[in-house]
Amino acid sequence: MKVKLILPSLTEAKSAFWRPIKYSLFPPIGLATLAAFLDNDDEIELQDQHVEKLILDDTPDLVLIQVYITNAKRAYSIAKQYRDRGIFVALGGLHVTALPEEADIYADTIFIGPAEQTFPDFIKDFKAKRVKKRYISTNGRTIQNIPPVRRDLIKREKYLVPNSLVISRGCPHHCDFCYKDAFFQGGISFYTQRVDEILTEISRLKGKHLYFLDDHLLGNPKLASELFEGMRGMNRVFQGAATVKSILEGDLIEKAAEAGLRSLFVGFETFSADNLKQSNKSQNLKLDYEQAARRLHDLGIMINGSFVFGLDNDNSDVFRRTVDWGVKNAITTATYHILTPYPGTRLYDSMVYGGRIITNNWDLYDTRHVVYETKRLTSLELENGYWWSYKEFYKWNNVIKTSFSHDTFKHQMKHLFYTGGWKKFEEFWNVIINVGGLQKMLPLLELLLSEIEIDKTKK
Repeated sequence: MKVKLILPSLTEAKSAFWRPIKYSLFPPIGLATLAAFLDNDDEIELQDQHVEKLILDDTPDLVLIQVYITNAKRAYSIAKQYRDRGIFVALGGLHVTALPEEADIYADTIFIGPAEQTFPDFIKDFKAKRVKKRYISTNGRTIQNIPPVRRDLIKREKYLVPNSLVISRGCPHHCDFCYKDAFFQGGISFYTQRVDEILTEISRLKGKHLYFLDDHLLGNPKLASELFEGMRGMNRVFQGAATVKSILEGDLIEKAAEAGLRSLFVGFETFSADNLKQSNKSQNLKLDYEQAARRLHDLGIMINGSFVFGLDNDNSDVFRRTVDWGVKNAITTATYHILTPYPGTRLYDSMVYGGRIITNNWDLYDTRHVVYETKRLTSLELENGYWWSYKEFYKWNNVIKTSFSHDTFKHQMKHLFYTGGWKKFEEFWNVIINVGGLQKMLPLLELLLSEIEIDKTKK
């Protein structure tokens, strides 16, 4: 059987020849995970439109397409091209789960929720020619004892971070703007692999660098502690994501640093207690963001801070306050978002109920456009403030100021080159991508993520 797995590119990634570097970071691990359930004698091809031109005139027996909100139009167009030629198409992913009636129109079958449990049944049904229109994940969810990810299908040379892992599904928290509760509806919404499985997967990966793509790497403290203990001595450096709360509690972040954690994505989101309550992000209430930043800096862990603009209590000074806080606290990179009510979330439902959604053009649901009626800010103020914040935070004077806020010369240089390299050399990255040089940049990334000697007196 010939099987084609496709990840259509997101809206901003206009072609495989020009795109922001962030679209050449991670391979499509989700599709490679599903591919592991196929038979050894199946002929499988995995294509990622972010890094290559899609071949659409082939004749596979089965096409599987992963759908996000801002690649939905492309996904549906690709699906139609195959179905018009009589080729069976299955769709799955976040957007399909959120809007199954919409996806139904473009597919022979759809997957609702995480597909690890339903995909094996689908394959059996497909071969027996008794396929159902929908495969819905509810009970029995697990990612333990599943086949290893088909990394042989991934074109490693096309990614800066080919060693990406996902060791859990979901998150223990329930923020109103997050897709998680809708995607995992009807069953367990946070679950993990076993530590021995994770360590085995890590041992399969070449090089030093790893990136954990989990929503919350520290979400299961017991597992994370055992994992970091197992990783000590493996000579790895890694990046991941966690909450402010998990950084401040206990000594788990110290164990992560000892195991090789060098950079962390942190969801600060907003400084307003009212906004946090509105978003049901109670885990951040009454927490000291500055203390969390200091703790990470003292451990030599770089910070990618995430911030959301456009919550109902935001006014015109939110952009300056947020940028100033990031500069003052020397975060390494900042990721700003315009509040985006994704279909399937409680935020979207509440805005529909309140008549506040102004467009269902999914291409605009990219956290860079305003798609709802705002409160204290106009749409123009919000979008202009969003772009101003990026420009202001990444001005050279602020990059230099934040870099030299650190105590040691090595930390200062790491910050300067990491931040400057990420945001100031977009054209350079495009050249590197197009000449196939991304893998030659990996040693430089590993160098920037090397250990900084910790001042023990600050612990």
